[in-house]
Formats: sequence, C-alpha cells, structure tokens
Amino acid sequence: MANSLTAKEYDPKELAGAFVKLYGGKEEDVAVFSSPARINIIGEHIDYNGGKVFPAAINRYLYVAIRKRDDSKVVYNDARFPGTFEFDVNDNFVYDKKNDYANYLNGILSQLKAKGFKFPCGFDILMASNVPAGGGISSSSALECGFAYAVSETFGFGIDRVEIAKLGQMSEHNFMNVNCGIMDQFIIATGKKNFAEKLDCATLEYEYAPLELGDYRFVVMNTNKVRKLADSKYNERRSQCEEALEILKSNGVAIKALCDMTPQKWEEVSHFVTDPILNKRAKHCVYENQRVLDAVDALKAGNLAKLGQLLNQSHESLKLDYEVTGIELDTLAETAQKQNGCLGARMTGAGFGGCAIALVHKDSVDSFIENVQSEYTKTVGYAAGFFACESGDGVARWK
Repeated sequence: MANSLTAKEYDPKELAGAFVKLYGGKEEDVAVFSSPARINIIGEHIDYNGGKVFPAAINRYLYVAIRKRDDSKVVYNDARFPGTFEFDVNDNFVYDKKNDYANYLNGILSQLKAKGFKFPCGFDILMASNVPAGGGISSSSALECGFAYAVSETFGFGIDRVEIAKLGQMSEHNFMNVNCGIMDQFIIATGKKNFAEKLDCATLEYEYAPLELGDYRFVVMNTNKVRKLADSKYNERRSQCEEALEILKSNGVAIKALCDMTPQKWEEVSHFVTDPILNKRAKHCVYENQRVLDAVDALKAGNLAKLGQLLNQSHESLKLDYEVTGIELDTLAETAQKQNGCLGARMTGAGFGGCAIALVHKDSVDSFIENVQSEYTKTVGYAAGFFACESGDGVARWK
C-alpha cells in the first residue's frame, strides 16, 4: 500500500491533477487530505499495564484525494499502484482478502454506517503514500484515519479527532479482526507538529508536550525482519504481567495495574514476586512508566541529552527485563548508541523485529546511517532500512 524506504517521495501537489486525469472533472472540485505516520518515543509494553505512552506524529504522510459522485458507486485507486476497486456505498461491507488495502477503507465505511451515518451518494478516491509500508510506523492506521477524516469532512459528518481514532480502532477490531490498541490511531488523529503526546490508553486522557528538537532528528531504523514470534510472545508477556499483578494484590498491595506503582513503591513490595521472570516483567513496567513521565519533564525543560539517556535505559530494560529485543534490534540500538551525534536509541513497538529509533544530530545523520548499516549488515546478514524525520501534524485538509 505504501512505498519502500528508498522510493522517491510522491509530491502531493500532483495528486489533484492525477485525480482529474483518472476521473475527469475539475481540480478545484477535488479535496486532498493528509495523514501522518507516527513513532512512539518511549513507553513500551506498558499500555496494557496501566502505563502511559509518548508518541508523536511525524512528517511522513499518506494523502487522500476525494470527490463526491452523482451515483452510489465508491471507487478506490492508488497513484503508485495499478488496480481499481469498485463498490457501492449501499453495500453491506465485509472483509475479503482479495480486496487488499480496500479492506481498511471498507472497514471504516462499515463502522460509519453502523453508527448511523448516511451516504447520499458515492465518491471517488485517489491515494498516494510516503509512509513506508511495514516500516513499523503505522501505515495502516494512517490509511484508516486519513480516509475516515476525508469522508467525514466531505460529507459534513463533523466527526471529532478522538472519534476518528476510535473509528480506526473499531474497524481493526470489528472488520479486520485485529485486536490492536488505540495509540497509533490516536496520535495520527490528534497529533500536532512540534508536540508529542503523553497518552493514557485506558482513559484516553492526553497531554501535549513540546517536541522542540532543534538540530536533532529522529532516525527510524527498520530491522527488515519478518516477525513471527511477536504475537505469541506478546500474549505471554501480558499473562506474565497479569500474574505478577495478582501476586501483589493477594499480598495486600492496593493497585489496579502494575504502573500504578512508583519505582520506590515497587522496591518496597517487589519481594512478594519471588519468580525471577515475573519480577523482571513487573520491574520493566514500573520503571518504563516512570521513564515516560521523566521524558515529558525532560522535553519541557529542553533537555534532549536527558531524553537520550532515557531512550537508552528503555532499550536496556526491554532487552534484559522484558526480553523482547533480539539480535536485530539490539544491533541497531546498541550500534546507534555508540555513534557520534547520537544522544540515545531504543527499540520501539512489540519487538522481535520491527523498528528502533535514534535521536541524532542533523549533521551526523548520513554518517550515522552509513555506520549503523555497515555494522547491521555484517552482524545480521542483510540490510536495515533508515530514514530521518521530524514531528508532523495529525490528519488535516491539505488542499
């Protein structure tokens, strides 16, 4: 659905013209919307333990051009890829593997219709994406939220940004049959340039924190590893955390979730969790949640060096206490940490593959990528993918 890490950027200025070439009509009748990718700066594997996450939208965008039709047809095309998908807005949309990316769009339509929204006519869509697919920065959520926002604005539904995020998650749950969290959709829908968000995934309470990086950039590093273990290990980690929580509660510790504890409280009660594996899992959750709070404070104080230290500590905890890294992610993060101009690096996401991020001085980005790539290829046997990014805005009307 999206380009590779090395493909040429699509210029969104060309999209309305390409739309008219494909569908006819006039450019001024075509609306174009943008939807960003995201990174999670810190706060890994704690969203399901009562903790906070700290994501940011980044300046890699998917673009959706849309125009109403005179009939009830719905037509999807992608500027980079051949193949047209046609439906009727009155269809009872169901998942079908052969519909490829159209399933993400039909999933949103199915949820809108389930909520009682009416479509007086169909519409045409042309999309183009500069979000690397499979790059661990949420290309599918960018697609869902960008499309949902474009449809809402075009048909005057006026759906607010938090509800746009919920629509994306509901589509994944009810249509795609993927039991995802809400962080990706939430930051994509509500993100702001030059800000990150401290988000409580359980309550959806959120707070913007300044993300003024000055001469520094986040570099996303994709292991290019196919993840086979992530789902089963993810479920195993969840159950281990639940077990540790129950042990603490049965010993009179008054908490609803592991991340309700401060590190000081954990050190007072950790002896109750005698199983060394369960103890490590709980420790990661408590300290990682504190790192999120410390990262927000560091950014408010403009202390990027402190943020870098927290990234390094997060990776070490995910490696040693939560044990979700592996040679690919460790090679990327630990090699990155040694480079000139790098303040810190860590794995991000579920682990066992996927991505890492590093905070790197803009003048060092090229040499950083060259050096880390060289070490990664030598150690792992194939190349990683890299790109530098800055913060970006959430879903928006582009034209």
